[in-house]
Amino acid sequence: MKILIIEDEKELARDIKSFLASEDYLCESANNYADAIEKIHLHDYDCILLDLMLPGGDGIDILKEIKSHHKQDGVIIISAKDSIEDKVLGLKIGADDYLAKPFHQSELAARIHSVIRRKQFDSTNTIEQDEIRIDTLSKTVTVNDQQVILTKKEFDLLVFFVGNKNRVLSKEALAEHLSGDIADMFDNHDFVYAHIKNLKRKLKDAGCANYLTTVYGSGYKWKI
Repeated sequence: MKILIIEDEKELARDIKSFLASEDYLCESANNYADAIEKIHLHDYDCILLDLMLPGGDGIDILKEIKSHHKQDGVIIISAKDSIEDKVLGLKIGADDYLAKPFHQSELAARIHSVIRRKQFDSTNTIEQDEIRIDTLSKTVTVNDQQVILTKKEFDLLVFFVGNKNRVLSKEALAEHLSGDIADMFDNHDFVYAHIKNLKRKLKDAGCANYLTTVYGSGYKWKI
């Protein structure tokens, strides 16, 4: 799961990034308005943590930009501006949640999980499809009640595919989902193929049907 932290307090941003990385989130950051705008135009995120007070612009304007482009990224406003007007305005424009500073990191992680779950999987921690059962909270997968041991990246790929079922996902999109904005630094995206190959093998060995198909010249699709 990929998170964008838009926060100008660099120490706080580092602390959040470190904590969320320990919770198996892939994190990127922007510490000013211009960088934040560039990132939301170039990439998609499962959740964006948005500070309202930024050098060069207002976080509310970033939220408006996200919504004007009909992006589906979840948004949690994190701000020291704890006025009811800011909270109401942000939620009216389309933020999914609002968390006032200071906050506990564990609460932030719970809010992020809730937003992602609500956005992608109708507010449930458990995704079930025929013989497959995915628990997004414990990060476990079973096929026909047999647990399948996946690496973090294999689990992220599986959830990403299921959350985008019947859509063709390019290698570039998958690489970005797994590696964030450093994906452009790789000469090729063969590492994506390696993770997909391992994921397919593990699911097949557990007796899972072949839902993950290759769309030649385009990418991959979780076909239902």
